[in-house]
Amino acid sequence: MTKNLRISESAATLVARLRNVADPTRLTGMARYGIHTDRALGVSIPHLRAAARDAKKSSATEERHALAASLWASELHEARILASMIDAPELVDARQMQAWAADFESWDLCDQCCTNLFRWTAPAWDQALAWSHLGREAPEFLKRAGFVLMATLAVGDKTSPDARFLPFFERIRAAVDDPRNYVKKAVNWALRQIGKRNAALNLIALNLCRELLEPARTLGPGARWVATDALRELESPEVQGRLRRF
Repeated sequence: MTKNLRISESAATLVARLRNVADPTRLTGMARYGIHTDRALGVSIPHLRAAARDAKKSSATEERHALAASLWASELHEARILASMIDAPELVDARQMQAWAADFESWDLCDQCCTNLFRWTAPAWDQALAWSHLGREAPEFLKRAGFVLMATLAVGDKTSPDARFLPFFERIRAAVDDPRNYVKKAVNWALRQIGKRNAALNLIALNLCRELLEPARTLGPGARWVATDALRELESPEVQGRLRRF
């Protein structure tokens, strides 16, 4: 159960709505996919998106920001995902991002926050570099967040020049041998998404994959999987054909 924390009346109303549509039978499946369910209700993403749309229609920017903070303070899993859908990215600073990221305890909360909110904030690029630079002693989902941000920036930022993505390759190279499953998968995700952005970045990503697979490199099986899997997609006829059309 969650702690008896004080949350705003509007947040309490939203939490009550979540409880009303919750399906506890979903919790078993969530746990099977590595999601902690001790503070979860069993609410589907479509229900969360509907609640977020309604809240955004009826709230000004500052009110959304305060509402998101209150929802996060509830400590409920789905309320925190909802907070990431409601918050105003223009009001989110690095301090808030660091505080929320320190609470990540599952891959879905990490990915939802990065995709729904963090990717749209001013500190997103700096935080991607900072979190991805953390060592293996850092929390798994905190480090994962750095690479999820890279992947979402590669897909969603349509205007940044290639040069802005180049430092990400160094972070990928440094973290490719991190044995933790959720870090490894995020490194692979970032490498693939950056490499699919355009032909120039694709070539850099392919060269990195081939470098990592050189026989002289003594990388673990996880790192070899990252490189092999990314190489397979990035040099596929589908990806190469799409890149040639742009």
